[in-house]
Amino acid sequence: MTDKLNTGSHDLPVSDALAEFMTTGWADSRRDDVAALPVAAYTAKRRAALAARFPGERLVIPSGTLKVRSNDSDYRFRPHSAFTYLTGDQEPDDVLVIDPSGEATLFLRPRSPRSAPGAAGQEFYRDRRYGEFWVGRRPDLAEAEALYLLDCAPIDRLDDALGGPARVLRGVDASVDARVAPHDGDAELEAFLSEMRLIKDEWEVAELQFSVDATVRGFEDVVRALPAALSHRRGERYLEGVFGLRARLEGNAVGYESIVASGAHACVLHWIRNDGRLNPDDLLLLDAGVETDGLYTADVTRTMPISGRFSPVQRQVYELVYEAQSAAIDALRPGARFRDFHRTAMRVIAEGLRDWGVLKISADEAMETGSGLYRRYTLCSSGHMLGMDVHDCARARAEVYLDGVLEEGQVLTVEPGLYLQPDDLTLPPELRGIGVRIEDDLVITADGARLMSAGLPRHPDEVEGWMAALSA
Repeated sequence: MTDKLNTGSHDLPVSDALAEFMTTGWADSRRDDVAALPVAAYTAKRRAALAARFPGERLVIPSGTLKVRSNDSDYRFRPHSAFTYLTGDQEPDDVLVIDPSGEATLFLRPRSPRSAPGAAGQEFYRDRRYGEFWVGRRPDLAEAEALYLLDCAPIDRLDDALGGPARVLRGVDASVDARVAPHDGDAELEAFLSEMRLIKDEWEVAELQFSVDATVRGFEDVVRALPAALSHRRGERYLEGVFGLRARLEGNAVGYESIVASGAHACVLHWIRNDGRLNPDDLLLLDAGVETDGLYTADVTRTMPISGRFSPVQRQVYELVYEAQSAAIDALRPGARFRDFHRTAMRVIAEGLRDWGVLKISADEAMETGSGLYRRYTLCSSGHMLGMDVHDCARARAEVYLDGVLEEGQVLTVEPGLYLQPDDLTLPPELRGIGVRIEDDLVITADGARLMSAGLPRHPDEVEGWMAALSA
């Protein structure tokens, strides 16, 4: 623990008398009723798998540090996913060390004592970043051991555990990076920390299902709020707030910045300004997910008619995306290649664009590696792994992820879309400015895939009926 306090430039001075007074008269607030986190039994297995992958080596995985938002205000802390996956801990500046024998120790910042002399005894009421009076209580060492079922030690003893070479998850905590010389195997550690999360255990699948179910309720909230949002000059932002309330009430937050895109804004793949007015004649593309307290996120998209009814041309575009998504979902099964479902969806899209006369070449020609002309209208991939990160397992090697095969227990999204830009002169005028994406979350099962987000309708008739029922 540092002797330097994180105080503000306008903080009131503390007199010697006040400093002395603040060291006395406090009740014992230690807790002996702390129960282990439900995830603790699983994190132990994960650490054992990690140690077995790198036997006889020292492994260092930091949680991350607080990041300044402005001046002396920090962003709300969110730990590195690999760290929490291995510990259950979500506190800043903590570090997990697995020593060459395979034993794991969590180094953390203990609660500051209230009777110690100097800065150490003043942290609890003067330190804006870590003081208990400022940001709330953190567990002491005994409580942390009970929570995480893991040996814990003060962070100021970290250097004692870093003697000799070590693999470090780098780029997470600069102070940890500086303490350990770079290792040729650091990148391999980072890749494996992604790859070991490709297959979800039963606890993770349950967390993700909870997240998806909460997200379904958030989408229902948004539909109910459409009349009020239509009257606001920033209707998109109104709806963002409605979904955000559900995310904070049922989970930690949103798992990523919500995309609330009306009209032509839906043609912007990552539209997060959400400052547009709603037009009842337009479609609304909502891409949002609730992140659980355990930091697992859903990732769901629905495109819905703001009026409650698709126009003929809106239905035409929607139905093509629906057919593409349905074909892609049918392609999911253990042993199928990860890229297969995307190619399946794109075949349907290319054929539809050809039938519309938008593509002037055949679907076969458009699908060739040297062509890909259909991508002008559907730029990105049709899905990704899902878990603690919305784009989960991103550091995994291509041969085990993008070029790998699907396995039971993997959770992924299927999300084809059409983004018909408002200024695209290759399109007939009636199609310009329409964006449609349909995204669902699925878990690979022994014989196919289970639609985790089945609580939200996909077919256009069902979408209209769902909206009507919620508006009644």
